[in-house]
Amino acid sequence: MAWPGQASNPSSGRSTAVAAVLDAAPVHEPGPGAGILVDGVSLTFRGARTTHALERVSIEVAPREIVALIGPNGCGKSTLLRILAGLIASDAGSVSIDGDPVTGPDPRVGLVFQESRLLSWRTTEGNVRFPMELASWSKDRQASRAADLLGLVGLSEFAQARPSTLSGGTRQRVSIARALALDPTVLLLDEPFSALDALTRERFNAELLNLWQRTGSTIVLVTHSIPEAVFLADRVLVMSPRPGRIVAEIPVELPRPRRLADLDSAHVSAIAARVRAHLVDTTDDRIAMVEARTAVPAGTLPGTPPRHEETAPGAPAWFDPFRPEDEG
Repeated sequence: MAWPGQASNPSSGRSTAVAAVLDAAPVHEPGPGAGILVDGVSLTFRGARTTHALERVSIEVAPREIVALIGPNGCGKSTLLRILAGLIASDAGSVSIDGDPVTGPDPRVGLVFQESRLLSWRTTEGNVRFPMELASWSKDRQASRAADLLGLVGLSEFAQARPSTLSGGTRQRVSIARALALDPTVLLLDEPFSALDALTRERFNAELLNLWQRTGSTIVLVTHSIPEAVFLADRVLVMSPRPGRIVAEIPVELPRPRRLADLDSAHVSAIAARVRAHLVDTTDDRIAMVEARTAVPAGTLPGTPPRHEETAPGAPAWFDPFRPEDEG
């Protein structure tokens, strides 16, 4: 993956320095991936406040497919990812991977959070080895696998570095390497690059596709960025406000391998417009909705109170791609 500030090759969309590292890394035969079936999943959080997080969500993901989930804050995208990972259970419906029901954490599934969540007292290598230790791998096997993964993400020279000495983007690369430790067939990504600046985020997305080509994992990605969703995914699934439901499925018919230059094409813009159209009136931010409905007709005299109208059909609702996901 790319480093902030490194030169990139515009024709390939890859950081030249990191591309050289990845090209020199051990060759990984792409894995078979795994199919995912989500059938009628619903979930309500009960406590001091009852929150209906998800309602009858059904998704089918083919092996090695990349699917992006996008929707308003608090619509349950991250919650759905945690159900897929077996971290929480749904109230209704079922989730299966290659036909096997998901009833708890599964070594076939790797999960990357918004924050790197590295263990501060461990080195980069130690963090990558941690899942292998929990799986009772031998030390020699751990060392070999960790070296392989650090080479894959271009971090071999930082094997003994502590997280506090690494940049935010580099820590996320360590987190991805750790998620790949047990060679998962499914990789779940919960806005892993949301804290990065726009240019660095684009380069990291390009390198993520390089890793996907090498590992062959099935990927489900949560994002608030429409360009990111279109660039990475085979399909974009749009979710409604809470309780989250799938309200649209947008196929992304772009050839692979993809390059950052593709983001400027008219075809990508058209796909992004289709995604954006389904986000109309999906925001649950009441203040923003009031602002969106404030109309000041042309020629209105200064000081005239604003006139409030309902948002016209087809007008895009306010949508903040950088606001953190609300709980649930």
